[in-house]
Amino acid sequence: MHNKQLIVSVRPDGSVFADTRNIYGDECLDYITVLEDLLDATTESSSYTEDHTRTAVDAVVEARNEHSAS
Repeated sequence: MHNKQLIVSVRPDGSVFADTRNIYGDECLDYITVLEDLLDATTESSSYTEDHTRTAVDAVVEARNEHSAS
């Protein structure tokens, strides 16, 4: 299984963009608060990734199926 990732980019205008990978369900929402606290900032917009509707079990099954197909 893949490790959880939080990818943070700072744009030239100073705005910050963050994306999560391999973080399932509402757990991703915890990272918004952490980033706001670290950056002393407020979230202006957010959206869910495909991983939000998945569970870790779904991801493992999918990874196994992809691996088995090779």
